[in-house]
Amino acid sequence: MIDSGQIRAARALLNLHQMQLAEIAGVSAATIKRIETAPEIRGAAESLWKIQTALEKCGIEFIPGDNEKGSGVRLHKAGAGSNWEVRKARPRSR
Repeated sequence: MIDSGQIRAARALLNLHQMQLAEIAGVSAATIKRIETAPEIRGAAESLWKIQTALEKCGIEFIPGDNEKGSGVRLHKAGAGSNWEVRKARPRSR
């Protein structure tokens, strides 16, 4: 399972604000804020799944931690996470 630090790091790599991630993921900005500031992620598994899926569609790869190293994130491929990729993943405004 991903953690709050990975979500914040992924947003930073993509240069996204909480509100932008909320729009992409289809959750509220309050949900993003609550998940990112909690020491331990709690809440609806569906919300976390939406956030993780949205970030992965924008080119983020989540790296699980192990006994020697902590968890992390990286851009999955060269050029991923560009403004074009992020805009493509966002739903259109009405």
